[in-house]
Amino acid sequence: MEPLISKSINDNPDTQLKEPHERRWLRTILFIGAIYCIDGIVFGKFAGWSKSHTMVFIWRLAAWLTCALLFAGHIWYEYFRQSNSPRKTALYTSSAAAAGAFGLAVAANIHALFVTSANQILLAFSLIIWPVLTAVPAFIVAFVVTSVLQNFHKRILPK
Repeated sequence: MEPLISKSINDNPDTQLKEPHERRWLRTILFIGAIYCIDGIVFGKFAGWSKSHTMVFIWRLAAWLTCALLFAGHIWYEYFRQSNSPRKTALYTSSAAAAGAFGLAVAANIHALFVTSANQILLAFSLIIWPVLTAVPAFIVAFVVTSVLQNFHKRILPK
């Protein structure tokens, strides 16, 4: 017979064991977002120190390529290692990209405090705009890639 007072979810020992695993996605998003942010700041500094336009282009290309590799690696991790669906994989990878863009927006706002900048309002908007402008295309790309992988995987390895 069911007790009149139901048990809390936290009273179940199975739920307590799964909880750290279920929060792992947040740590992954924040960690990879931090790498995106550091990548942008470091390669931006290298580009700023460059004397020629060619070197500026090379440093920016290097930043773009390292972020593309990180994005592809994150898709691989979420889809193959964590066995997430295409939608969940796209959500997590785009969230990490948005976290990185937010970190860069915060860095730009902090940088603006130490230099004269007439764009304080635009920089404040960047805290919202940059993550959105990064997350939407990242979600679309990750979703399409993992959907294609899922269809390809089903054809190669039928159950």
